[in-house]
Amino acid sequence: MADLKQSVQYIKGVGPNRAAAFNSIGINTVEDLLTHFPREYEERSKRKKIAELQNGEEATITARVVAEVSVNRIRKNMTILKTIVEDDTGRCTVTWFNQVYIKQNIKRGETYHFFGKFSNNFGRIEVNTPVFDKVGQEKNTGKMMPVYSSTYQLSQTAIRQAVENALKTVKGDLPETIPEYLLQEYQLMDRMMALSQIHFPHSKEEQLRARKRLVFEEFFLLQLALLELKNQNEQVQGIAFDKNIKMSDVINQLPFKLTKAQLRVLEEIDNDMESNKNMNRLLQGDVGSGKTVVAIVAAYKAVKSGYQVAVMAPTAILATQHLEEFQKMLQPFGINCRLLLGATKPKEKQEILEQLENGEIDVIIGTHSLISENVTFAKLGLAITDEQHRFGVKQRATISSKGQNPDVLVMTATPIPRTLALIVYGDLDISIIDELPPNRKKIETYAVTKRMEERVNGFIRQNIAEGRQVYVVCPLVEEKEGEEDEGKAELKSVKEWTEKYQHEVFPEYRVACVYGKMKPKEKDSIMEQFKNGEIDILVSTTVIEVGVNVPNASIMVVENAERFGLSQLHQLRGRVGRGQYQSYCILKYNSKCSDVARERMKTMQETNDGFVIAEKDLELRGTGEFFGTKQHGLPEFKIANIFVDMPMLKSVQSVAQKIEAEDPGLQSEKNGLLRKAVDEKLKQQISL
Repeated sequence: MADLKQSVQYIKGVGPNRAAAFNSIGINTVEDLLTHFPREYEERSKRKKIAELQNGEEATITARVVAEVSVNRIRKNMTILKTIVEDDTGRCTVTWFNQVYIKQNIKRGETYHFFGKFSNNFGRIEVNTPVFDKVGQEKNTGKMMPVYSSTYQLSQTAIRQAVENALKTVKGDLPETIPEYLLQEYQLMDRMMALSQIHFPHSKEEQLRARKRLVFEEFFLLQLALLELKNQNEQVQGIAFDKNIKMSDVINQLPFKLTKAQLRVLEEIDNDMESNKNMNRLLQGDVGSGKTVVAIVAAYKAVKSGYQVAVMAPTAILATQHLEEFQKMLQPFGINCRLLLGATKPKEKQEILEQLENGEIDVIIGTHSLISENVTFAKLGLAITDEQHRFGVKQRATISSKGQNPDVLVMTATPIPRTLALIVYGDLDISIIDELPPNRKKIETYAVTKRMEERVNGFIRQNIAEGRQVYVVCPLVEEKEGEEDEGKAELKSVKEWTEKYQHEVFPEYRVACVYGKMKPKEKDSIMEQFKNGEIDILVSTTVIEVGVNVPNASIMVVENAERFGLSQLHQLRGRVGRGQYQSYCILKYNSKCSDVARERMKTMQETNDGFVIAEKDLELRGTGEFFGTKQHGLPEFKIANIFVDMPMLKSVQSVAQKIEAEDPGLQSEKNGLLRKAVDEKLKQQISL
């Protein structure tokens, strides 16, 4: 069988140097290369006569060269080559820049196919830098050509050549993942044919058939793997917490009333905790819906039943904030809560580790430091992780392994449409808090262009004069980060915005900034000052997106808001409106932005419902950007798009459920290929 895990450098024409360029875009193995699918195709089979060409049209012409290729060196780094070609309808001038070798390859009197973007100015037809083939030696014209996501070190030709050679290497030797009976029943291409046709399709129809097969496979194996995980979870003997410990004991002592949604979710969690089934539950709730209170009540039940609780947050700021809330509600019940961070002083850390191991600490709250090897629990019964997409299944399982099958509660404020969540989080049961506390004031949202800047600044002054504070969020830190994309270069960096706000716009106020590359200690110190009211305006990147609670901050200004996705804008908006004051979100956008960006601004002004926003975000951007490629825990699809392919996803889910029901664990001979592929999937993406 072909070794798909072999390094990409051993593919013909790649080698160590080019392999490094492939590695930089995440292509390390032969399998990575074969599944680096085209992002689009150039349709080079569209043939036209010269006289038929429209201005700006991409097409292929077949024409005879009627002039020698001329070479003009106009300056040191610029050489222009020109020739004239003709067919039976007219002539066309062909130009290349800095491609001196062309003179050897284009011969007068010979006939070639030329593909490119043609200009037709009053009958004068020209094309710059076309792709060409000699008639009878077609390689680059006359067909659909794949276009790949790349880097400046890798040309499209280099990627195509590598993919072509990889396909030749595995041909006749590529392991199938889907059994023959399913290929026939769902009219799917075999795997080898699908990979060949997705990269180098003979026609649009074949490309679509190939995509159908590969999307089916991607969804199908994920669904089978998630079903398997869920089945494994259900067979694990969990902890049956004490039925005599009532959640109502702590609920009745709260200084506020819980919403119906919170009470419903707590009932689901209570049922899970009292059963001997291992709880694996995802708690979804919009920003400010009160997920933390639910977690605190669950922690109360676990501790009073004789167990310890671990609460893992993605940042030190968020962990510290959780400690304050847990202590406030649980200390009156004699529950000891402590904080463990990477920055905790060695002496204090040692003391905490000892107390944790001998059971003196009931609730430990921390960051990734909680999953390090030296952290040992006396009796861990409940693991709570905050912001699922920052941790993922692997970290979740690691914290669970520190106890005897503790219950797991995963909290996320990233709203995911329910239909999607049921499919993507197939290994978890799902609870949703779909109601905000009655005292939460709606955050007024305004999308404005540069013309409104003075009014916005006046409004900020008015709010600071009343004692409030302001967030300002910008998309970039370093100016050079913006030079890759046209338009990004004009974006102000956080440092520049801070200078502007400090010295030009608001010299009378205390302005500070935070960004991702800052040392954690410095970042935490500034956030603490902001929280304590010692800073009036905090300029930041999206590092403040998750969970920071500053009730006195009433304005969120987002600079270049068109650069952010909807769900991200919604998360940022959720940083304000946490106190008793009316809060505002001001989205400053470029008036020349795209229609999609305008649609985002409109949606933000019209709704505060995170689930409505998530649906819209998914529709506008597709799953790649919606989830973000760097977010853990959610599967990265290489070819499928959950929004576009939702009908396929739903039908594939029912196929997976049917097969799993008929053949639990995929033990039958006919499902041998699936068993192997699912094991590989579990190993790669889902399990430890």
